[in-house]
Order: sequence, then C-alpha cells, then structure tokens
Amino acid sequence: QVQLVESGGGLVQAGDSLRLSCAASGRSFSSGTMGWFRQAPGLEREFVAAIRRRGNSYSYYADAVKGRCSISRDNAKNTVYLQMNSLTPEDTAIYYCAVTSSLLTNYASTVGYDYWGQGTQVTVSS
Repeated sequence: QVQLVESGGGLVQAGDSLRLSCAASGRSFSSGTMGWFRQAPGLEREFVAAIRRRGNSYSYYADAVKGRCSISRDNAKNTVYLQMNSLTPEDTAIYYCAVTSSLLTNYASTVGYDYWGQGTQVTVSS
C-alpha cells in the first residue's frame, strides 16, 4: 500500500521561506513523475511544480511560482521536496504532493497521478 506523507507546512510571514517534504512508502518512485499542487479555499486544485525522471531529471513550474520555488527529489529516501522562497499571502493554500511511476507529459494536470498525499497547510501572513 502506497502512502505519501507531506510535512513542512506552517504559518509564516510574507517574504519567508518554507521547505515542504513528501515521503513515499510502499514502493519506490525512483523514476516517474512527482508533483506538487495546491488548493486555496473556494478554488480548484492547481499545479505548482513537477519533476520527471527517467535517467535524467527535468523540473517544471507554474508561472506563479517560477523563480521562487525549486522542486527536487531524493530517490534514496523516496522523497520529493518543494523549496518555496519569497512567500506571499497568495501562496496560502493546502499543498499536496502526487506521484506516479509514469513519465507524464501533462504533468500539470491532476489526472494521471496515481497517489496523493493528505496535504499540508501553508499560511502566509502579510
């Protein structure tokens, strides 16, 4: 049984940084696609970042976070990270990680990911 456990969320001030972690258990995801999405109250879940690996790794970001966020993965720990810098109140949301062993071409869509974490709350005060 695959489980994803996110951590690292919290309440921070505008301009601060956070690093979210998502540890997978139950199977290895050394290749495939790992992504981060977020959902603010009343809004749909939206893409934040993804990293695809089949040999080499390639990272992708939503325009809203490009230049402020960095996604990385530690295959030995079966963990994906999201480093977020220069946070703003608009970044306030529940952040979810998602994984699949497939190399997704439409990595920005929630469709295609096989497993999801329970989410971690990020709140940025002004």
